[in-house]
Amino acid sequence: MQELELYGTSACHLCEQAEALLAELLVTELTWRIELIDIADDDDMLERYAVKIPILKDAVDGRELTWPFDVHSVKNFVVQGR
Repeated sequence: MQELELYGTSACHLCEQAEALLAELLVTELTWRIELIDIADDDDMLERYAVKIPILKDAVDGRELTWPFDVHSVKNFVVQGR
């Protein structure tokens, strides 16, 4: 199982684009699990990621993929972590 986290917040149009892209990938990548994390719920995360979101993070090794990303870059990101 590939554990990923998507850092973002509500009313963020880039975060919505990232969510839509990842939703498309989840149709074929059945071994992936993506947790949506709202940075507004945590002051430390808000300070760290406020101007960087959306961020896709590998939940196991902590690697981060910053926006903008596409299907190809997300798949490469996941493969590099294996």
